[in-house]
Formats: sequence, C-alpha cells, structure tokens
Amino acid sequence: MTRTMPADLAISVAAKPGTDVLLSADQGERKHPMRGYDETYVDIVDFIIRVTHRIWEEKDMGHIYDTYRHNCRVTDDYGLQYGRDKIVADTVHTINAFPDVRLYADEVIWAGDEDRGFETSHRTVILGHNTGYSKYGPPTGRKVVVWAIANCSSRENEFYEEWVLYNNSSLLNQLGFDLRRLARDIGNATHLDSLGDRRFGEPERLAGQGKPARPAFGEGPEGLVRAMWHEVYNWRNVSAIDRAYAPNVRWLGPTDRHLRGRGDLKAFVLSMLATFPDLAISVDDVYWMGNDADGELVSVRWSGLGTHRGHGVYGPPTGRRVAMWGIAQHRVEQGRITQEWMLFNEFEVLQQILRDDPVAGAA
Repeated sequence: MTRTMPADLAISVAAKPGTDVLLSADQGERKHPMRGYDETYVDIVDFIIRVTHRIWEEKDMGHIYDTYRHNCRVTDDYGLQYGRDKIVADTVHTINAFPDVRLYADEVIWAGDEDRGFETSHRTVILGHNTGYSKYGPPTGRKVVVWAIANCSSRENEFYEEWVLYNNSSLLNQLGFDLRRLARDIGNATHLDSLGDRRFGEPERLAGQGKPARPAFGEGPEGLVRAMWHEVYNWRNVSAIDRAYAPNVRWLGPTDRHLRGRGDLKAFVLSMLATFPDLAISVDDVYWMGNDADGELVSVRWSGLGTHRGHGVYGPPTGRRVAMWGIAQHRVEQGRITQEWMLFNEFEVLQQILRDDPVAGAA
C-alpha cells in the first residue's frame, strides 16, 4: 500500500512549544485533513498524545470504547490481544498496579492520510510506583522508569491495529524480580511447547544452496534501513554498520542497554548472531517523516526467527527455536543513523529459552 510520507517535521512532538500546548484542546486550526476524527484534534500527533493522556493519566479507560474499533488487534510482549474489551481489562490492570502512572511523549513518527488512514509510532517514557497488585504479585512499592514504543493504525478516530512493546525486562528488574527465574516460571505456566518442538525446519535466510540476497543501499530512508537490516543480520556483514551509522551513534535498547558508537553496536549485533547462528530477520513495515535538510525519523517494525545454539547472554545453548519481534525508531541525518531506539520482546525470548522441557508423554 502506498503511503503519504510527511516531507518535514513540522507536525511532531518536538515542534510543539510545550506541555500546555501538547495537552490543550485549543491549538488553533487543523493542520492537515483528518476526516472522521473529532474536530478538537488539530493533527494526528495531537490525537495520539491526548487520547493516551486521557486514558492513562486522567484514568478514563472507557475512552477506549470511543477510540478503538470493537475488533481491534493489539500485539504486545505477550502475544495477540483481540477486541477492545481485552484492551480495557489490560489497561485497568496496569493502572491498578501503578495508580500514579505518568506517560511522557518523546516523539510520534507518522505517515498516511485521511483516505488510507494514519500510521503512528509513539515513543514514550513511563513513570510510576507499584502500589497495587499485578500479574507479577503483590505491590513492591518501588518506583519504575521505563520506555515503550506503540505503533498504531487508525482511521476516522479509531485504532484498528496496534503493535506495542514495553521495556518489560527493565521494568521487572526495577521491581526487584530475578529476571531469569521469573521467565522460567512464566514460561512453564504458558503454552510455548510448539516453539520448543525440535522437528522444525530452518529459517528462510538462504535460498537452497544459494547466497542470501544482497540489495545495495537504496535511495532515501527506506532504502537505507531495509538494506542495513538485511545486510547486517541476514548477510552477516557487520561492517555495514560503518556505512549506515554515524561514528558517534547513540543506541537505546531493551533491558536498559545504552550503547555509544559503532563499536558498541557491532558487539551487540555479534552477540545476537552468535547466540542464534541461524537467525533470519524480516523487515515488516517502514514509514518515515522529514527531509534531507532537517533529517528524517524512521519507524521500522521487524520480526525474526532463530535457534538458541550458541553461547551468550541467554546462557548455555538449549537448541530451542525462538520467535522475536521488535520496533526501532531511527534518526537519520545526512544519510546516516545518528540515534536509534529499539525494543524487542526480550522477556518473552527468555521465557522461550529458559522454560523446562515438557514431561515426555504429557497431554
């Protein structure tokens, strides 16, 4: 589907002059056509910020009925959630666990128009104290600071699909949990047996006896990121990072990884390739806003499949098949990535790896 990509950064969180404006219902004239959206919203970034604020900080969870389609699909760290009633229940659960929760918008990357609908990638920082019960147990009283990225598809004032990742492994560390023990316990309690079936085939990274495709670095931000993801992860050409990233790149990732410079980033990539030697990555969605002069902000959603056959941060090899997916936001300046925010379902990956083998012959 062809999308309209904004040619500048004029409609963004950074372009709005302050919090009072971000949350104000009176921001002047509408800045671009938005058929079917409430007249109070002046642009798609305004829609995302104020809907999020109303649901989470004003605790109007019922506003989900106004802004989510009845059969919407939400994919998060724990899989697919279907229907807005499940979304309401999950939101109530989280706010109950963190009653003083605050969400601070870092940026919203967007694309689209009123005819095809809008795509948005909302990066936010979340603060709160765990003074209520949650799926993880009794209140700990601890303060947490985590970040998240939510990629949403909306049309005429309703979200109909969302992909959202929280930095869950960081959250659980801050709450005082033993991450590996909790991952094992939850992995044992959930149905992940099919991921551990040793009768699987190999991920489709190579075509028969041939080599993986090797596309040249293409034009524009989409050409850059698609080629980079494929060449680094599927071709195993880690040196491509030198062409795609600035020397002083700043990279933020799951479980509070803060990397600076291409050397740090290469080490992270090598650790993943060593842990999952057959890892195959697919870029599932790309959109962006901006231009060469001002820079571009790019949203990438990706998925991967690999087998835990190597030594690394996740412990000794288990031979288990692992499914992962993630969202990355890139800031591109003068044709190179200068900043990247990337999350993937790392805590779920730990569950897939660390769970106990099912009992032989068990139903």
